[in-house]
Amino acid sequence: MNLILPRENPVPAPTVPGMLLHTGASTATREQVFAVRTPPGTDTWYPLSHRSLVHEVQSELKACGFHLDGERHALSHEGARYFGVFSISLPERTQRDVGWVVGLRNSHDKTYPAGLVAGTRVFVCDNLAFSGEVRLSRKHTRHAFRDLRQLMARAVGQLGEKFRKLDERVLAYQGRPFADMEAHDFVVRSIDSRVITPTQVPDVLREWREPSHDAFQPRTLWSLFNAYTEVFKGGNPHTAVQRGQALHGLCDALVGLAS
Repeated sequence: MNLILPRENPVPAPTVPGMLLHTGASTATREQVFAVRTPPGTDTWYPLSHRSLVHEVQSELKACGFHLDGERHALSHEGARYFGVFSISLPERTQRDVGWVVGLRNSHDKTYPAGLVAGTRVFVCDNLAFSGEVRLSRKHTRHAFRDLRQLMARAVGQLGEKFRKLDERVLAYQGRPFADMEAHDFVVRSIDSRVITPTQVPDVLREWREPSHDAFQPRTLWSLFNAYTEVFKGGNPHTAVQRGQALHGLCDALVGLAS
């Protein structure tokens, strides 16, 4: 069922489990996000409202044929920073154990530009993993608001190819056997690549050796990948993007998908 809502209907769609939050951030309703006041701009900086971004990404997702199955929002720094997760699908897609998610972010304190990120949601454990980021072609510049619809259309238009690559990745990870010694070496390299911190090593190894979910009992790269994403739960959503990209990079190299 298509739950993308028209602009005049403020009722929120179902929420997406597994939302990543960091210290100082809290989940927010659609109404709370829309109520955040956009600060006045300067001669060189023109902030975009959180409301406009949410509306436009939903509109463009619908225009591209995506269904919005759920959403969740978070605010931090007194509403100056916004992060949202949208669970989306296509009727013709056959992969059913892994879903697609779009991360949307915005800031009113010049921390980062508005942007989108493609990712996956593993239904069995509701883990989220973010892949390549899709930045809007402009930051908060003079004509950003005027051009928002065009910018969003361009960004969302890139998602289809990214999601197809994510499905290819999952199949490749599932088909790659992985032994304990290889996993231990991978963990060390993941520290060097800043996928995890040294303090997270015991948690990743515990999830690898004794998975919280039976689906990850097979000794494959997919199971190890999900050991990481299980540990990522509750982390900073903004650094999760960089960590997810680094994790995908290490895994892609092992299955011949590295660019």
